[in-house]
Amino acid sequence: MGDDDLMRDDSEPPERDPNTGDMFGDAPKPTVSDDQSAAYTVIARKYRPKTFDDLYGQEAMVRTLKNAFASGRIAHAFMLTGVRGVGKTTTARLLARALNYETDSVHEPTLDLAVEGIHCASIIEGRHMDVLELDAASKTKVEEMRELLDGVRYVPTSARYKVYIIDEVHMLSPSSFNALLKTLEEPPPHAKFIFATTEIRKVPVTILSRTQRFDLRRVEPEVIVKNLEMISEAEGARVDADGLMLIARAAEGSVRDAQSMLDQAIVQAEPGQTVTAATIRDMLGLADRAQTISLFEQLMRGEAGPAIETFRTLYGYGANPDQVMLDLLDHCHGASVAKAIGPQALIMPKDQSARLAAVGAAVSAGTLSRLWQLTLKAYEEVRRAPDAAAATDMALIRLAYAADLPGPEEALKRLQAGDPASPAGPASQGGASGGGGPPSPTGSASARQGGGAAVARGFAAPQPQSSSEPVAVLNTFEEMLALIEKKRDIALKLDVERYVRPISFRPGAIEYEPAPGAPANLAQRLVGRLKDWTGERWLIAAQGGGGAESLWERQKREEREVRKQIEQDPFVLAVMQSFPGAEIVGVRTLPQPEAAEPTQPEDDDEDERGGLT
Repeated sequence: MGDDDLMRDDSEPPERDPNTGDMFGDAPKPTVSDDQSAAYTVIARKYRPKTFDDLYGQEAMVRTLKNAFASGRIAHAFMLTGVRGVGKTTTARLLARALNYETDSVHEPTLDLAVEGIHCASIIEGRHMDVLELDAASKTKVEEMRELLDGVRYVPTSARYKVYIIDEVHMLSPSSFNALLKTLEEPPPHAKFIFATTEIRKVPVTILSRTQRFDLRRVEPEVIVKNLEMISEAEGARVDADGLMLIARAAEGSVRDAQSMLDQAIVQAEPGQTVTAATIRDMLGLADRAQTISLFEQLMRGEAGPAIETFRTLYGYGANPDQVMLDLLDHCHGASVAKAIGPQALIMPKDQSARLAAVGAAVSAGTLSRLWQLTLKAYEEVRRAPDAAAATDMALIRLAYAADLPGPEEALKRLQAGDPASPAGPASQGGASGGGGPPSPTGSASARQGGGAAVARGFAAPQPQSSSEPVAVLNTFEEMLALIEKKRDIALKLDVERYVRPISFRPGAIEYEPAPGAPANLAQRLVGRLKDWTGERWLIAAQGGGGAESLWERQKREEREVRKQIEQDPFVLAVMQSFPGAEIVGVRTLPQPEAAEPTQPEDDDEDERGGLT
């Protein structure tokens, strides 16, 4: 046997080439999409903050921690609380890195984590021996907590501190809390505790008093939008700005939820195409907010029929009835806030905030408060009803009916003034004709319909009576100005002419851009006057831009154009050259004499009369 044979016997047989075929066919080759899906990391993990500067919306906590670390006043236990997705676990891991941060030049705790330290990688990956991250849901027994705390007295192996991160600490049993309490009272100098919880009220006060508490606040929608814009640009995705705002509002202050929804939204369109707001709205199952605002406006005008038609259109497009009721609650809240503070306090597009501000200016705060209570009750009814759509129809009818009911104060004032609390109907007529007798059944039934009559009276033009002047109907902006001048409201007329830049005008609704210096209550004054003069409720919205010239601005422009034309007239130029230093003080238009009507000569009349005779 030769050397070659010995070598062949001792060597392992070669493995089959994975790229060659066998009796079962060719081996499958991995595709590019498979590699990409296997290596893909979701956005919420990929863009998890790596430094304290990356934490969105938690500037107050970061500022406090920086001051504490700079002065060396570092607590032995921290309590992080807040809703889901605001960064409690991420902050806990960053704190563990900051406590054990060490480089060739830095040998003390610091919050400046721009450069990766010796222990940073192992802490981030969760494999450091001195940083223990635990879930309280799996360590509820007191025996497990005691076993864990037995290792606290031992010094760390390589890091500066032994850090215990306990997530959802409120799930510990009372016995476990008691076992932990003794260690928190007298902790060893080399141990640090970081607790995170979403239910801070379930944590015993004895534990809270021995920790430094940080309440991680909900992140504002505009801050979340900035984060989503940064991620979209980094991912090469194109998402509509209104769509990002929808995601930010649906996240309810949770950055992680917003990032997860963005991850889902990016795949709604083909690569290179823009993900529209309508697509994101369908993805989230939300109703069109512009349509729900129109629904809210119809309810405030007492238009039950159009409101039901609008809802059924939304329902046909897939909007959930309970989501529509939630949007109505949101709009009622927005109109109330805009009435109290201003449309700038609403976090939504300017056109939508202007429409809600117009509703708030048109109705009283008491009416909005009553509608809030009614809508809140209707939302619970819709959720419990066997037919949610039918329950929503009934709720809309009730809201439209109650939109213009008088409040207790207004009804009391009417009674004190001797006016009926509800509009005059057959009941009052029957009482008058009966000489003080009991009202007829028809009259009492009509009296029970006072709310519906009030709505009809408040939002529909009343029938003209012979003793009163007819109700004005306005179809153009000029007709409105003429009505104001006819009513001799000089202050309102001057303000409208000077500060109102009309955008659109239709019966019952006006949109305008306020000129600089416009009074803050101009829209409210105009709403009140037009309702008194026309018998209808008007929605007047002051938007940010896009309006035409106000009447005063147009007059000034026309005067400048006429003056410029006169200054360029050859005769005027010759006069100005003949009299150096002369100036044009003003331009006046002289009234033209009226032409006399032509009269027939008397001779013709005489001839005609003579011919007739």
